[in-house]
Amino acid sequence: MPKTYREGSIGALMDEYERAAKDLQKLLRTIDDETYTRILDTKTKDKDCRSIENIMNHVVRAGYGYSNYIRKQFGEAFIERKMTYAVGTPKLAIAELNKVLKYTEENLSNKWKISWRKIQSNIIHTTWGQDFDMDQLLEHAIVHILRHRRQIEKLLLNA
Repeated sequence: MPKTYREGSIGALMDEYERAAKDLQKLLRTIDDETYTRILDTKTKDKDCRSIENIMNHVVRAGYGYSNYIRKQFGEAFIERKMTYAVGTPKLAIAELNKVLKYTEENLSNKWKISWRKIQSNIIHTTWGQDFDMDQLLEHAIVHILRHRRQIEKLLLNA
């Protein structure tokens, strides 16, 4: 079956976001429950990076955050982010990540053909002090998943 691509530059970014998430999910499928929840980084002070479970809660939470920034920018309804998500096993984390993808796709589905001018004129101010246009925020969301997938791969080398 041939691959179907979404329309426009925003569609391309959603395709790549989904690809990054699917690669992370593929990795999660290789991890047993005990390794997933075990503290693998005993030296970090970052509570979001001690275990793969912690990392996945962070990834899911951030995914909702990125989508909400865009929803707020366009005056659309959004779901308040929670502090913790049901990511207690790799299987649950995969399901939660699928929910993030669905939420994001629903958010972007009316924006596939948005003009470059409209993308650039909508500046999103993040809570961490960085400003992005929608294109840049979605690129950041993609790389966020890629960086944490790499982090998990490295943690598994010493598990």
